[in-house]
Amino acid sequence: MSTDRPVSTAPSAGTTAVVAVGGVVGSLLRWGLQEAWPHDADGFPASTLAVNTTGCLAIGVLMVWVGSGRAPAAARPFLGVGLLGGFTTFSAYAVDLPVLVEAGRADLAVLCLVSTVALAIVAVVAGTAVGTALAERRAR
Repeated sequence: MSTDRPVSTAPSAGTTAVVAVGGVVGSLLRWGLQEAWPHDADGFPASTLAVNTTGCLAIGVLMVWVGSGRAPAAARPFLGVGLLGGFTTFSAYAVDLPVLVEAGRADLAVLCLVSTVALAIVAVVAGTAVGTALAERRAR
């Protein structure tokens, strides 16, 4: 019988707090943007698309910074998991699609489905390129 104890992977209370604060900030930013730029139930959810695309761009930049080893330890949990996790909204995206279909706008639902995925991928790639360019510029 082994007496080895499993390694704990539970986050510290400090990390949990950092993620929670980031999540509150990100959620409030998303809510504010979507309040300022609402969409009709049968209209294209442009604010949701903008939030998710912007969040993907930011996560690309952030991952380059975190990967460089120059970011503070709290950068990924606060900005990535918390702020950007709270800001981006797969749940609203998932709700928008059936709402559009039920409103007789399957065309917009398909457009939303395809454009969100495509723009998310493009935004992460662009964010990674921007982050890399910024890191190279800083290194000079």
